[in-house]
Amino acid sequence: MKRISRLLLLAATLLLSVACAKKNPVLTVDGGQVQGVETRTKGVIVYKGIPYAAPPVGEFRWREPRPVLPWKGVKVADKFGAPAVQAKHTPGGYTPEFFFDGDPEFSEDCLYLNIWTPAAGKTGKKLPVTLWVHGGGYTAGWGHEPEMDGEEWAKHGGILVTFNYRLGIFGFFTHPLLSAESEHGVSGNYGMLDQIAALKWVKRNIAQFGGDPDNVTVMGQSAGAMSVQTLVTSPLSRDLVNKAIIQSGGGISDRPVLGGTTLEQIQENGKKLMDWAGYDTLDGMRAATTQDVFTLLNRYYEATGDRTLRISTSPVIDGWAYPETFSSAALGGRISDVPYMIGCTLNDMGALARGIDTFCLEREKQGGTSYAYQFARPLPTDGRGGVLVGAFHSSELWYMFKTLGYCWRPFTDADYALAEDMITCWTNFAKYGDPNGKGPEVWTPFTAEKPEFMIFKIDDDAEAVASGMGRLN
Repeated sequence: MKRISRLLLLAATLLLSVACAKKNPVLTVDGGQVQGVETRTKGVIVYKGIPYAAPPVGEFRWREPRPVLPWKGVKVADKFGAPAVQAKHTPGGYTPEFFFDGDPEFSEDCLYLNIWTPAAGKTGKKLPVTLWVHGGGYTAGWGHEPEMDGEEWAKHGGILVTFNYRLGIFGFFTHPLLSAESEHGVSGNYGMLDQIAALKWVKRNIAQFGGDPDNVTVMGQSAGAMSVQTLVTSPLSRDLVNKAIIQSGGGISDRPVLGGTTLEQIQENGKKLMDWAGYDTLDGMRAATTQDVFTLLNRYYEATGDRTLRISTSPVIDGWAYPETFSSAALGGRISDVPYMIGCTLNDMGALARGIDTFCLEREKQGGTSYAYQFARPLPTDGRGGVLVGAFHSSELWYMFKTLGYCWRPFTDADYALAEDMITCWTNFAKYGDPNGKGPEVWTPFTAEKPEFMIFKIDDDAEAVASGMGRLN
């Protein structure tokens, strides 16, 4: 009798193990096997901190990303990877908005991505995939900030991938010696090459997570939006993009905010800085500590009093990975020929709101489709001081990811309804290239005949969503 009981217990344990494995399967990706962790939402699995390239450290600092280093056994992806090296957040600005939990540990070893999926292991599911590029002026931010959690995205039938990439001096530094050692004769744009590596990783591996490698949307906000612009421009990546969403990154402009400097203009400045520090060889530059490199420019300013020296901390025109500006390529029809969603917030930052209409009209001339939007909901506040107000730059992130529950702000039922409308539009666009999905055409493309934006807002008494098509003031 005891033997029968033991056999029944063993059988029950095996059945439970099979059920758990089916619900949260072990997947095989570049480098080895990986298993995610369950979220609060039944059926949605998150994979945190999967390496998509080898660590760019030591002798591999300021080099193109290399293939993932293999690991043994099953990697349980339950911890986010370290963000790229950047300045610690100080009180004020965006700190109380997105970084209220404090900073994680920063590291040069930062090339990790995260995936939220409702279809892990279902290779035939072919769900739409969205690759999110975080903002932060190319010098700050990471792919697991609270506002960009992907659980709601997965609940809406999509797969969300977020990731970290090299920033600042580690991501975009240029120097003649670095250019000389490159087979392409260029330097800089390492952070951009990381983004391309992440996109290629997704194309190779996302089917394991239930995704469709032929339906990948690249999406970003601020510097992330400008990164999307480089991805649809670069000959290394533009043919890998199936749809694109550009949030607060501007449109076609003759005044690029970032990414308009040429390699020839800037690399001699990098040499001047390193020569001042005594690093006149590549070995010396790569042997310097992380902290030494990160603080180098500020120490130069303090020691010399010369604050005119500028080095590259954003994409440069290098003739290879980024051969021309996004504006130039868009005007010439040399960007990804895909559907676009492009917009800004009501109180956005200067040039980041310019040229959206010009871009949409140019795409129309070329036979393309673009949907334009403005986020016009002033975020509610509880009266505390020192926080951002209005429909400020990046305020729409809480809504289009529908992550309002992670925020301290006193959101109303109307805010949650607006967030539901927005995440539905965004995920519909990722699925179909049309924010209306299979429903009625409420949001029309921006055209010469109907040059209108979808304006996302709430009525004045904050009791109802009042979004609709309209022209901007």
